[in-house]
Amino acid sequence: MAEEKIDVNYVAHLARLELSADEVALFSRQLDDILGYVRQLEQLDVENIEPMAHATPVYDVMREDHARLSSGTESALANAPERNSDQFRVTRVVDS
Repeated sequence: MAEEKIDVNYVAHLARLELSADEVALFSRQLDDILGYVRQLEQLDVENIEPMAHATPVYDVMREDHARLSSGTESALANAPERNSDQFRVTRVVDS
């Protein structure tokens, strides 16, 4: 396989980033190191290893859903800076 290099200036341009020459040199070295580790991983024999999504088993833990009393509207609104008809009043964030 041919030696792969990542063009840091091109990627920075796509990401709309302005990098100094020192940053380009630093990132180039860091990316070369990462690609070196990937090349090491490519050398491993994984022929008899079953593919998996997670390193450890993932279990869906469910608990019973029990109804219980809430603290009530008055308690929930006790510290509200502004309220209107038993509701929190907030600043409009969506223009219509």
